[in-house]
Amino acid sequence: MWWRHHVGVTAGVVDVGSNTVRVVVVRDGHELVSHREMLRLGASIERFGSIPPEKLDEAAAAVARFADEARAAGAHDVRVLITSPGRQAANGAELADVLERAGRCETRILTAVEEGLLAFSGALRVASPPSRRLVAVVDVGGGSSQVVVGTRRSGPLWARSVDIGSQRLTNRLLESDPPGPEAVAAARAEVDRYLSGFEPPVPMSAFAVGGSARALRRLAGRRLDGENLDELVTLLSTTSTQRLVAKHGVDPDRVRTMTGGAIILAALQRRLDTPLKVVRAGLREGALAELAAARAAA
Repeated sequence: MWWRHHVGVTAGVVDVGSNTVRVVVVRDGHELVSHREMLRLGASIERFGSIPPEKLDEAAAAVARFADEARAAGAHDVRVLITSPGRQAANGAELADVLERAGRCETRILTAVEEGLLAFSGALRVASPPSRRLVAVVDVGGGSSQVVVGTRRSGPLWARSVDIGSQRLTNRLLESDPPGPEAVAAARAEVDRYLSGFEPPVPMSAFAVGGSARALRRLAGRRLDGENLDELVTLLSTTSTQRLVAKHGVDPDRVRTMTGGAIILAALQRRLDTPLKVVRAGLREGALAELAAARAAA
């Protein structure tokens, strides 16, 4: 595991995504802090094109609180990483400035490629496939989706980001409760449009990371293939959110965007032609490893 190489280092990351703001602090392989707040910045961006002042205030308050928690847990270096909201909002630069002041720490907007590479690094450090095996890491977020193919030995060899995620797809086409077959057909067509020209190398193994994959794992188990992803789309798109939460134990914060996440994952899985294994590691773990390595070398 990555932390074995950074004994004694306490690292903290605040991840500002389209759906959630999360803080994670790790020391010697132990997770000291892990919290999230559901802000759905991506929904505001999809509706208005930018992040309204009240949402900027909410994000600033969450980041300030989380950064203070990370420092209280011993993380002397805390980083705030902004993913798709920083890239997609017309006022993305303002978001970064507001959060840097609120968190009182280094803040940066990740490019789509950087986001994918950190997810690849985090997933492979935990999954630890054979060093020469060609693998894919799929990260479906709220505002965008990343796929990186490579090996542990050689690193990333192919990377692609598509500007559609579970939150964006839900806001556009899946807002009814439940969405129903017609909305699913329209959503599949929308995803296929974004995936035009998407031709990744076919890996021997594929890993799915991120909130959508973790939420779906609770319903389908760790392995997501074509058959059970299609079954998930049918279940999620024909069952009310109330019933999904009450009968199937679905996370109330995630249930609204799960149909969109399943549709995107199904489309990516078909193109990779490999079942997806859900891994509870990704961007944050990759970022924590990067931060811990930098601190250890300082």
